[in-house]
Amino acid sequence: MFLTIIIFIIILGVLVLVHEGGHFFVAKRSGMKVEEFGFGFPPRIAGIQKIDGKIKWVWGHREPMDKEHTVYSINWIPFGGFVKILGENNEGEEDPRSFINKPFWSRFFTLIAGVSMNWILAAVLFSIVFAVGVTSEIDPSDPAMARAHITNQQTAISYIADGMPAQKAGLQEGDIILSIDGHDFTNIQQVQDYINANKGKDFQFIVKRLSETKTLDVQSQSSPRQGEGPTGIGLTEVGTVRVPWYTAIGLGVERAANLTVVIVQGVYHLFTSKAALSEVGGPVKIAQLTGEVASLGFIPLLNFTGLLSINLAILNILPIPALDGGRILFLLIEKIRRKRNNQAVEQWVNAAGFLALIFLMILVTIKDINGFGGVTHVFRRLFGG
Repeated sequence: MFLTIIIFIIILGVLVLVHEGGHFFVAKRSGMKVEEFGFGFPPRIAGIQKIDGKIKWVWGHREPMDKEHTVYSINWIPFGGFVKILGENNEGEEDPRSFINKPFWSRFFTLIAGVSMNWILAAVLFSIVFAVGVTSEIDPSDPAMARAHITNQQTAISYIADGMPAQKAGLQEGDIILSIDGHDFTNIQQVQDYINANKGKDFQFIVKRLSETKTLDVQSQSSPRQGEGPTGIGLTEVGTVRVPWYTAIGLGVERAANLTVVIVQGVYHLFTSKAALSEVGGPVKIAQLTGEVASLGFIPLLNFTGLLSINLAILNILPIPALDGGRILFLLIEKIRRKRNNQAVEQWVNAAGFLALIFLMILVTIKDINGFGGVTHVFRRLFGG
């Protein structure tokens, strides 16, 4: 469990730092005054500043720093990071380097840079996964498969019919068939032929599910209905697919784009569904999923990190106050009105949005903890006893 927490903190830290790094780079390039770029959240452990070519150390949170130079800090709360830009909260109006004094496009690209970097990170991670090798369904009609190097080819269950023997026995979609009644098979046709030749009998399936091996006894129908099959399973071929790097880049971008569409559709469903909160997972749920994926290996973990990065990008681009999307919305309103927004109103709305997000995060976290058996059970898993 401790290893899971460490991996989760590292992944979250990378995602947030990449996001904030986007804001930092564009803000600097736009001539904005960046006061601090922090790893983790305050209170500060230590920081450094480069002043006239010399390095100055800043210790603790209360020690003053040179306000004319960016401080790069390490902080006590190790969840991600932050960039503090002068004027992002509508202060520093007298300083030409303030965020609020910069042209529309400089502010727009600074705000959207974090989301863009998260999306780019996901595409890069997916490209690495395709180049190194990823377990995937083998589709002979896919042109990319013709250029791919495929190893460890196996037969997996792609479909489980409701109420059929396979479902009753506990087989699941995604299970990889290792053997049936002690017999090994090299392709789908061999599996189908064996089951059809012995329909009406009981089969012993040995399958691989994630990192576990399970043995399940499956009864079969002697006279299945047309199109059903004796056990009620659909099969597909899976294998470790590795493609050339130039193909991997295109596939990585394509996967990032496809997942973006899927996640946007999921977000729309959450906002239109009455059971929205019940379908949302918070840090506790994500940490649990991180542990499960990490047990499968480094490549699945890269895949999962890419998925989280796209989720973070989409979450931040939503037009919700306090998020990047909310700030972009205010910026667009200002552009349309051709005059500066009421700064007090904007600050109040952002503050209210931030409190609402914190409240929602608390509710989701409580839901996740209750789903794991309550606070006591979670602490026992963390600390033993």
